[in-house]
Amino acid sequence: MKMTKKLVLAAAALPLIFGTASAYAYGGGDKGDHKGMLGKCGGFDKKVMRQLDLTDAQKAELKEMREANRAEMKAKHSGNKADKMAKMKAHQEKVQALVLADNFDEAAANDLASQMVEKQTERRVAMLKKQHQMMSVLTPEQKTQLKEIQQERMTKCADKMEKRMNKDK
Repeated sequence: MKMTKKLVLAAAALPLIFGTASAYAYGGGDKGDHKGMLGKCGGFDKKVMRQLDLTDAQKAELKEMREANRAEMKAKHSGNKADKMAKMKAHQEKVQALVLADNFDEAAANDLASQMVEKQTERRVAMLKKQHQMMSVLTPEQKTQLKEIQQERMTKCADKMEKRMNKDK
């Protein structure tokens, strides 16, 4: 009886483990309504740009950067889908081999986790680089104003979050 329960539990847990690991490895998660710093909690969106009184030249330069980023992302994601699928499958097989092995290989787990962290770090650095390029268009006064606007938004966001957390109690 105990063995049957273990098998049922393993059968239920494995798809969850594989799905979660794969989603995080390939940049999943964060697809819902969560926007973090890029959303209304301190980001740099159209509403903020209107508040900064950008010149026409600044608007044109930012638009050009956004279009270039969009084209770059399209090219990156429209690449060889078979190659991407093969990489995803290989990653999934590594995860599966690790969790289904008779003995847990901590070194292999650390290696796999390191690869996942490295990919995430590369994505974050690229994102920060693009944000820096966009912010370099602003004048020092606009940067100061942006900091104030973002701080105000962060305060409002924190207040909303606190209210939500208190409501759940």
